[in-house]
Amino acid sequence: MSNVTQGSAVQRRSFLKYTGALGLAAGITTTLSACSGGPKSTNETGGGGKGGSTTLTAVIGYGNDGSWDPTQTASAFAMAGNHHIYEGLLDTDPITREPYAALATEVPADLNATTWKFTLREGAKWHDGKPVTADDVVFVFDRILDPDTATLAKGFFASWLKEVKKVDDKSVELHLKFPFPDGAARLTLAKIMPKHVFGQPGAWDEAMKGTKVVGSGPYRMTSHQPKTNTTFEAFKDYNGPRKAAFQKMNWLTIVDAAPRVAKISGGSAGAQIADNIPYANIEQLKKDGLTVEGGAGMNNLFLMFNTKHKPFDDVRVRQALHYAIDKEKMVEVALRGHGKPATSFLNEDNPSHRPARTVYGYDPEKAKKLLKDAGVSGLKIDLMAVNVSWIVDCLPTIKEGWDAIGVETTLQPQETTAVFTKLDQKRDFQVVAAASNPNQFGLDADLIMHYNYGPQNLWSTTYSKWASSAEAKNLFKLMDRATEESDPEKKKQMTQDYIDIVAENAVLYPVVHTELMTAWDPKKLTGITPQPYPGINLLQAKWAN
Repeated sequence: MSNVTQGSAVQRRSFLKYTGALGLAAGITTTLSACSGGPKSTNETGGGGKGGSTTLTAVIGYGNDGSWDPTQTASAFAMAGNHHIYEGLLDTDPITREPYAALATEVPADLNATTWKFTLREGAKWHDGKPVTADDVVFVFDRILDPDTATLAKGFFASWLKEVKKVDDKSVELHLKFPFPDGAARLTLAKIMPKHVFGQPGAWDEAMKGTKVVGSGPYRMTSHQPKTNTTFEAFKDYNGPRKAAFQKMNWLTIVDAAPRVAKISGGSAGAQIADNIPYANIEQLKKDGLTVEGGAGMNNLFLMFNTKHKPFDDVRVRQALHYAIDKEKMVEVALRGHGKPATSFLNEDNPSHRPARTVYGYDPEKAKKLLKDAGVSGLKIDLMAVNVSWIVDCLPTIKEGWDAIGVETTLQPQETTAVFTKLDQKRDFQVVAAASNPNQFGLDADLIMHYNYGPQNLWSTTYSKWASSAEAKNLFKLMDRATEESDPEKKKQMTQDYIDIVAENAVLYPVVHTELMTAWDPKKLTGITPQPYPGINLLQAKWAN
């Protein structure tokens, strides 16, 4: 299993566009199916919280111009929005990730069985008023499992799910290749979509652009203005477990930190909640009466090496560069205490975490020795990095550490789209520093590890160019065995063992894991829980008065 199955040249050329790493043109004309026109103002606000009669305004620190196709997207904004628009057979609590019945009437009693039967919720309707049927469920899973269709979602299902069959108009069966209880939580990543809408020619392209959005969830999209905002309203015919608490929602996309913070702060604040709060603004926002809380998870700064560019094919060089970074200083200075040095690929709060056999503590002398043993001297590195604000804050610590061991380092922060366009176009590079957070897909270690490693995985193949090595092939075999292991404790041990190999090779590996901060007005909102991954979830939130 991999996060991306690269079954075609199209996949390799346009993966970043599909998953939200590349933006769409700002001038896309929105023709939302079953939706009304655009908002009168992108600054429309809640105005006091009167039980859903006003608009909730949220600020999202990520672009809304990535893919909105639920089978393709890794866009933080779109994924958060889609959780309010669409439903899976099962969905999950945004924090614990425990599955609950969404479009289905119940969670299977025996998750160790190899057949799961689901009955659809009576009266469930699409936003265009038509009934949800078993044909819609089969339609989506057929797309995900189709070997000739490249989707991001395939990587979360293809290794363990054999097929999905219609039993009757209101029930389906999922046939598994082997017992896989973790699959229940992953069903939220298979948002069910109407066949009569998305089975039409060109519809998947419209889904990607956000110009065709028809779900069965508690909110329907009413307008989508790329690079500006996306609006929602309560779906009056929704009869599921997470009813809309807000009559309307207006989600603003403000990527730059200063205007994002300004939008939620002060007496004339134009929003009630914002994610991706900079650490430097936490105390002031608290003084202004806002609640600011963090979620610790897999959010991380990672280094990725081009293993086809010497000397980064030598594991000793990769290890040396990790040992040379003073991670404690990075946490203290750049992250203001809101992070931890990585002791494994997994963050310390993950249920499957244990320190890897190789932990890269700060050891410049060891770093020097490893470079000497590798026969490397006079190394010059152009460190290509995304210009996400907290990543940029961390870069000087990396440069300081590398310079100190005799590696002349030039920092090259640039737009995220620019970095990944170069990677997608297979341009040469040495080392990349970027951010990642697989927790937006789930918590289970199997999913997280396969998001970055696998024989058909974009990171392992096109980017780091490591997949063809003997070490990688051995790793992938061990990963497959762990996926198929039915005993939970054995599976955990096998996963930890192969993570040791990932740590030792340090091809794509985290430097620090960080907290993501969310701020909200407690006088206006209640029921908010900060997520350890990008975006917000308002399905259990409501007006405070």
